[in-house]
Amino acid sequence: MAIACVITQFACAENFEKQTYTHPNPYPVETIKAPKGKKVKNVIMMIGDGMSLVHIQSAWTCNRGHLWLENATHIGLSETPIVRRLIADSASGGTALATGTQTLYHAVGVDPEGNPVPSLINYAHDKGLSTGVAVTCRLWDATPCDYMAHNIDRDLEENLIGQFPDCPVDYVFGGGAKMFEKREDGRNIFDELKAKGYNISRSYEDFLQWNGGKTYCVPFDKDTPDPEFRGDMLAKASLKEADLLSKNKKGFFLMVEGSQLDDFGHSNNIGMLMEETLDFDQTVGAMMKWAAEDGETLVIVTADHETGGLALIGGDLDEGRVEVKFTTDDHSGTMVPVYAFGPGAENFTGFMKQKDICWKIKEILKL
Repeated sequence: MAIACVITQFACAENFEKQTYTHPNPYPVETIKAPKGKKVKNVIMMIGDGMSLVHIQSAWTCNRGHLWLENATHIGLSETPIVRRLIADSASGGTALATGTQTLYHAVGVDPEGNPVPSLINYAHDKGLSTGVAVTCRLWDATPCDYMAHNIDRDLEENLIGQFPDCPVDYVFGGGAKMFEKREDGRNIFDELKAKGYNISRSYEDFLQWNGGKTYCVPFDKDTPDPEFRGDMLAKASLKEADLLSKNKKGFFLMVEGSQLDDFGHSNNIGMLMEETLDFDQTVGAMMKWAAEDGETLVIVTADHETGGLALIGGDLDEGRVEVKFTTDDHSGTMVPVYAFGPGAENFTGFMKQKDICWKIKEILKL
């Protein structure tokens, strides 16, 4: 039996064939001078869903040895185990990042007993700060819900979206419109949000022109398009939210997610995974440049877990070519990086528990 198990495991590993990808359009990267001040008024938390050091090393190779992430002045590592399980998912890993609470697999914004716990959006709002969320996934997906809703089961998607009118977030950008208005329970969440004073924008272009009060921009029924079709949409939407949020002189908290890295890790598609990772890196660059100009903004870049068990086994830096193997179509338990830029960045070095990232942000913003 033992021999049979070993043979089975070996055969499964052999199913993950070597893949090769060459990125055709490398982009330039500049050096960004980090601000020298000590005051932190704003925090931008950026999550590459499923992103590990191997994803970053592979993307660095694809872009011929340059990434905007290299502007981070301080780097650490985050452990990702959750309650009673070594391997996290986006719900449980994201809950640790959003709330500072370790919880169960598949649980969203609750403790292990299923009790709702406040997120950084709640803490920031209670302190008078403005808050925002910008993602490339459907808004009923785990990571945005970790910040805006609560449920022991991430798969209860209508329930999660149904809680959004009670979340005090100011600006939201993402996909998933069909779960707001084509619901089995007959509710229209867009109408309920309007009743709470939100503007509802169903056009990305309209959102970029918006200069008023709190708003949801949900232009797509499900996820946003792939990078080939959406271009720099995440970067522009995130910059727009930062500009709107910065009108609050008390400061803001903004969560930005490169969501679909996880999807292409699951599907073991190295080409699309690299496109998503490079899109996220360019968004990181845009936010770091914004933060450098502002002078009082801390940017933190991390991940909720690793997806795909990616292994970089060869390639060519001059050609921007990577040779990889995936070792799973699920999540793995590897540590994930933590990059920090701006005032307060020195707090994010060394080894840390994933939940500690949230607690460090709370302490820095005095929430």
